[in-house]
Amino acid sequence: MPNIKSAKKRVLISEANYQRNKAYRSALKTAIKKADAAIDSNAADAKETVKVAVKKLDQAAAKGILHRNAVARKKSQLVTRLNKA
Repeated sequence: MPNIKSAKKRVLISEANYQRNKAYRSALKTAIKKADAAIDSNAADAKETVKVAVKKLDQAAAKGILHRNAVARKKSQLVTRLNKA
């Protein structure tokens, strides 16, 4: 544990940020899995679930949770699978 006051504050802030980002990444993975499942089962709402997943991916890139190139790759993979189905 740090001794300096500002370092103690940084530990608390970094833990809070870690928990927030972890929760966001988990929700993002869930959205992507739902979109994949909808595509695989040829669900009627597959297009909508992919749209929700793409929106969450864009928000993650904007917040800096995922790198923008990784987000672009994931979006491309999702939309390509949707178009093939």
